[in-house]
Amino acid sequence: MNTTNIKYTGFSLAKRKELTGDDFYDVKTISDLTIAVVCDGVGSATEGAAAARRTTTHLMNNFKIRPKSWSIEKSIKSFIVSINSILYQESQVNYESSELVTTLTIVVIQGNRLYGANVGDSRVYLYRNSILNQLSKDHSMDEPGFENVLTQAIGIDAIIEPYYFENIIEKDDKILLCSDGLYNVLPTIELTQCINLGAHSLVRKASKLTEDNLPDDTTAVVISILNADELTTLKQQDLNVPKSLKEGQVIDGYTLTKALIQNERTWLVHKKTKDYVLKFAPTDALDDEVSLDLFVKEAWNAKRLKADFFPKAVIPKNRSARYYVMQHFKGEDLDAYLSHKHITIDDSIELTNTLLKMSQYLVKYDLIHGDIKPPNIMISKDNNENLKFKIIDFGSITDIFSSDSKVGTPSYLAPERFLGDVISETTEIFSIGVTLYLSLTEKYPYGEIEPFQNPSFKEAKPASYYNKNIPNWLDSIIMRSIAIDKNERYSHYSEMHFELHNPTKVKPYFIKSASLIEKSPLVFYKIAFSSMTFVNFLLLYFLLK
Repeated sequence: MNTTNIKYTGFSLAKRKELTGDDFYDVKTISDLTIAVVCDGVGSATEGAAAARRTTTHLMNNFKIRPKSWSIEKSIKSFIVSINSILYQESQVNYESSELVTTLTIVVIQGNRLYGANVGDSRVYLYRNSILNQLSKDHSMDEPGFENVLTQAIGIDAIIEPYYFENIIEKDDKILLCSDGLYNVLPTIELTQCINLGAHSLVRKASKLTEDNLPDDTTAVVISILNADELTTLKQQDLNVPKSLKEGQVIDGYTLTKALIQNERTWLVHKKTKDYVLKFAPTDALDDEVSLDLFVKEAWNAKRLKADFFPKAVIPKNRSARYYVMQHFKGEDLDAYLSHKHITIDDSIELTNTLLKMSQYLVKYDLIHGDIKPPNIMISKDNNENLKFKIIDFGSITDIFSSDSKVGTPSYLAPERFLGDVISETTEIFSIGVTLYLSLTEKYPYGEIEPFQNPSFKEAKPASYYNKNIPNWLDSIIMRSIAIDKNERYSHYSEMHFELHNPTKVKPYFIKSASLIEKSPLVFYKIAFSSMTFVNFLLLYFLLK
């Protein structure tokens, strides 16, 4: 679920007048997951507090490195079994009895689904429509008088069987995780009435009812669902994916007039008096969940990324098929433009500025365009006939630092991308640099690279070698942006943006094979002058001898 759709609070108080307790809790957002953990260290165990802290930390750290192929259920169960084994074995070695013991409750939210598990008697509740429902199951004895005796806890035995559950969550739901110190003091009716006030108020109310003399450590975490997750909602819509599309076909009032891409999934359409572009989900999305997920995310990004350098896009509420609608630009893309016309130096600066601004905008969302190249750049003109640029292809947009994404076109990929490196600002800067180089010289700096080719990169000639109009400062920016060694390249968009707007402060960039006179004429002439002076002294010495 998008983190802006979730709000959470947490609070803990030690029992009686003690300064620290045996409870421990944490809430974190890791990638697309929101994870909350509450542990209640068993007071009768020597190391209950340490067990609570270590269990919480273990779970959080393992979710950070969770194998992507693992389901949430497998992850929760595996991580619980793992920490139980660690604490149990350590206790047997160090104490010859179970002393690292704690209860555990955990929830994981992904999209509109809640995953959870518990071991012991710490609880999870779901509050909906003014009703509080317990989702967890207490691992304690049923006999009267023995209700507080645990039948399971982390670290108490070598074998453990967590209670696991799943639920769909909705807008305005609240999820409460708490130790037994809370629900033993506040009955269900009090929890229900006070949950809207948050974790702090719940624990404080329990403390007040016991005259600030809590009989047990008391912890609460309250997670509020502010809105339904839009991505999940979009995916769950029952929509048709047309297997074939043809000219003249009418879908929801849009008349298909021309296929814009060879695969015939992107169409120029007409509705009433205007032209639009419709992009349909690939036919694979009918039975391939990964393909469906990618298209839903593409449509969502197209809708939410609103900036001048992107076409306006909407997802109609009343669709009969899985598509989204984009603003139609009359004109051509940069690739077609370059086939019959050159761009000026001023135009190239505007192009670079647009690409950098777009990239900086995406980083705010932890995103990368992923496929910057002339065919994905549309050209328009302002009132003074100056070129303006719009960036298209929402389908390539992906998470920054993604290591498994295959987005991109070989000729524009940084060398490290071919070695499996993550997508980052500096790899995007390389794509911007290649686009700029090609736009000004009509040549690829490292030649055209075919798909599945394993290229070897040799030093590129300066862009000014092919286009004498390129000023030295811009030449340095271009060559630094496409440096083969990423350590010589700009690391961040802001660095390249600063030099683009401050030509006098651009540091000269030279390829490694450049001669000394090219790199530093002053040093060259100083050395030459010193050498000539020395030779002249020698000649004078031998003549006078």
